[in-house]
Amino acid sequence: MAVAHRGCVVAGCLLLLLLVGCKARIHKLTLKNETRFIVDLNNFGFYANGTLDVNLHSLRIPETMNSTLYPVGFSLSRSRVNGVLSYTAEEPEKCPLTLKKWTNTEPLILFLIDIHKLSVTVTAMGDQDNTLFAKPKSEPTKGQKKTREVPANITAKAEDKHEDPNEGKSKLDENNKPDGQDKDGQTDGSNVPAAEANKAKGNEFQLWKTNQLVLALDKNNGSYNFSFHMVVGLLAEGLYSLKFHYCQNRSPGRKLPYSFTVEVTERNPGGYLSAAEIPLSRLYIGMAGVFFTAAMVWVYTLMKHRYSVFKIHWLMAALAFTKSTSLVFHSINYHFINTEGHPIEGWAVMYYITHLLKGALLFITLALIGTGWAFVKYILSDKEKKIFMIVIPLQVLANVAYIIIESTEEGSSEYYLWKEILFLVDLICCGAILFPVVWSIRHLQEASSTDGKAAMNLEKLKLFRHYYVMIVCYIYFTRIIAILLKVTMPFQWQWCYEFLVEVSTLIFFVLTGYKFRPASNNPYLQLPQDEEDVEMDEVVTESGALEGISKVKKTCNGRDRQKESTL
Repeated sequence: MAVAHRGCVVAGCLLLLLLVGCKARIHKLTLKNETRFIVDLNNFGFYANGTLDVNLHSLRIPETMNSTLYPVGFSLSRSRVNGVLSYTAEEPEKCPLTLKKWTNTEPLILFLIDIHKLSVTVTAMGDQDNTLFAKPKSEPTKGQKKTREVPANITAKAEDKHEDPNEGKSKLDENNKPDGQDKDGQTDGSNVPAAEANKAKGNEFQLWKTNQLVLALDKNNGSYNFSFHMVVGLLAEGLYSLKFHYCQNRSPGRKLPYSFTVEVTERNPGGYLSAAEIPLSRLYIGMAGVFFTAAMVWVYTLMKHRYSVFKIHWLMAALAFTKSTSLVFHSINYHFINTEGHPIEGWAVMYYITHLLKGALLFITLALIGTGWAFVKYILSDKEKKIFMIVIPLQVLANVAYIIIESTEEGSSEYYLWKEILFLVDLICCGAILFPVVWSIRHLQEASSTDGKAAMNLEKLKLFRHYYVMIVCYIYFTRIIAILLKVTMPFQWQWCYEFLVEVSTLIFFVLTGYKFRPASNNPYLQLPQDEEDVEMDEVVTESGALEGISKVKKTCNGRDRQKESTL
């Protein structure tokens, strides 16, 4: 089993070296001959003055496709719940790019690509507070004077509806400044990196004024390109989902392939992390300190009761230290993602290795305790060995799936495949470790009524029943309650999901250590060394003359001694 475990770890480490080249919050996704009608590019929680940069390169779609009947483009929607778009409840069976009427107040921005007119039509719906910077279409639109620029036309239309003419004029003059956009307001360029990006982007469109505008679509060697930069306003902050839609493939029939490369960069004023991920670096380093302290207390307990310590106790200590180390590297990983936009390869490799070891050690330790190894018996039955032969490879596979998910762009088809594999394998592992506990409980129930050691066996039975309940609660809180919390909390509080998982793990570790602590006064740890060992005291009460006489049989160094005592 140890050899198989080491082999899996080595294989996992080799895989890690191939997977760490991910871009994290600076995304670059390339799809070739893709046939999906919708591609979920990314989900990100924006605070006010957060920025989104999207650069579409090398879009290749059939020239004969009817873009009016089957539109192609992007949708940017603020989610009500994590992963659930606001428009899914409106028209679940229709392509979002075909929406004409919008009754929802949630902001939704549609980018419709027309390869025949070389234009991108941007439609803003809902309550907008975002500012878009993009290159407008160079040629004048129908009915528009050539002497007027597109931004001026759009701003003038908005002034007639909502704004004072003098105020609109000042806005227009400010937008035409050649040296960038330094202005006051909720969506100003107070963030220096955002302000510099705004200058580079050029034309500004305030989406709370403009319902529709037309951007330029460039064509180069049969491929199409365009880009935009968006600044999130104070009233529009939230969890946004960026998706690519190819409505042709939504209808039944032959699926038309398409290809493109897209670069997406999201930022918040404090760094590259999403709103829900900003506290994670501090959370992980704090929990690492707590787990390290618990591990030191556990080692002190083992040294204090060294004559009652089994090998599995040291395995539990190794698990606590590995968990602490994994959290340290996880915290460092998030720190570099926040500052650089991507992880540093060396730290990422160390985190993935410790995460892999922690996962393997966790399920090995839980399964060994569940079988009663060292606490009840010193050998494993054939069916218990089979559990280990199943759980250990599955746990390694689950950790490899997690690593692949972390290193793969969300829009790729492999991402969802490995996410499903991770969920299924994790569920199987959690169910598999319950079997040894159930077998131990059944064995103790049978032994308590047959071998004459009822009191001791009942104590062990009570212990393993508690342990079974602990495992079920641990799985329930970390797999069900935490996920429900994640999808119901506001976007900036979704880090509480990770907090609940770590706190539940800590409580589970502490309770397991307390229940199976190596102490001389623990009745379930006072175990015999042989099968032929101490019997329970036999009270001799055959006659009144012998009342109060007890016969005690003890074993010392393999020899039997008997003594009789009278009151």
